Amino acid sequence: MQRTRVLVVDDHAHAREAICDILSADSSFEVIGVVESGQQAIDFTEKWLPDLILMDIQMPVMDGLETTQRIKLLFPYVKIVMITVSDDMLHLLEALKRGAQGYLLKNLSASTWIEYLHSILNDESPLNRELAYQILNEVSIQEKKEPDVRLTEREHDILYGVAAGWTNKKIAENYFISEYTVKNHLKNILQKLQVQNRVQLTRYALKQGMLRRPKG
Repeated sequence: MQRTRVLVVDDHAHAREAICDILSADSSFEVIGVVESGQQAIDFTEKWLPDLILMDIQMPVMDGLETTQRIKLLFPYVKIVMITVSDDMLHLLEALKRGAQGYLLKNLSASTWIEYLHSILNDESPLNRELAYQILNEVSIQEKKEPDVRLTEREHDILYGVAAGWTNKKIAENYFISEYTVKNHLKNILQKLQVQNRVQLTRYALKQGMLRRPKG
């Protein structure tokens, strides 16, 4: 069984422990990291690429909303669920606009947490009708913008490997990462560049002059 790799982001130690305790009751989740700030979350995500991030909204320096926006710009494939003590509708709407997939209250039962997270991972939409209407109404009045495409250094490395015809195994060996991480990076790259497969990706990269030899 493929476990869901989770990063927990919260500036309070007790909250981090409580979240980890909830996840430990379900063997389909694996907590691969626990950090206490937005910048640490960004750095960890770039290095380890978790499947799911549980992100506290209220954090000093860089709050969860800004952190979520930055991570989703770089790693759109990663799913983020905001964690908070407030059920403020404005917070929820803002979190979803920044790219979060969901929103959990800290005072909900452990079973509710697990059920909700599974629904997020299965790409369901656990929102009530009123909230869904507000979100759709909010989105419909915004102008659509062209995606701001930015690849990380690691993504550029993997793009070079794909263009060179390397397998996922060879890319993983060359950059000392797992094949699973390579696959997740590729999903991010394909989504960012809005292409469907390796052939389209290589054509696009060559046409746009995006290929560059890895450092080192």
